[in-house]
Amino acid sequence: MSLVFPADPASHADVQIRPATAADAVAIAEIWRGGWRDAHLGHVPDALVTARTPESFARRSRERIGDTIVATRADEVVGFAMTQGDEIDQLYTGPAARGTGIGGCLLAAAERAARHTTGRSAWLAVATGNAPARRFYARQGWTDEGRFAHAAPVPGGTVQVDCHRFRAPSAAAETATN
Repeated sequence: MSLVFPADPASHADVQIRPATAADAVAIAEIWRGGWRDAHLGHVPDALVTARTPESFARRSRERIGDTIVATRADEVVGFAMTQGDEIDQLYTGPAARGTGIGGCLLAAAERAARHTTGRSAWLAVATGNAPARRFYARQGWTDEGRFAHAAPVPGGTVQVDCHRFRAPSAAAETATN
């Protein structure tokens, strides 16, 4: 990811949003694993929980550095977002950053990066049972386009997860002008 977007200077002057580097991979993996478990345990099939080991988060964090932006405060990674084409496929903040607005800053930066890369509005998948995340995206102005079966990658294939597809607010503006 080649773009850097500052966090909202009015509310997060001490936060920088920048492309991830290899040195960030360990922090990303720790935030990802903790956030993923908080958001998904009890809401996804056991086969997916079994596949999401500490080693899998570490490996995937290293492999996805080029698709990742991080939020830092005092040079410490406090959150991250990963994009794949027009999909924002991961967005997590560490426990101390939750509820501070940093997630919204990361979401906005990831959406702009995805749009810049693809020319299309961004979307993301949220596990149906993850009500806090669904409320978060709705508060950010994203539209819940309904349920779908998301194919979550695991070693040797995929696991189907019942999700909701959310679309970035810019999609509504595109529809209104077409």
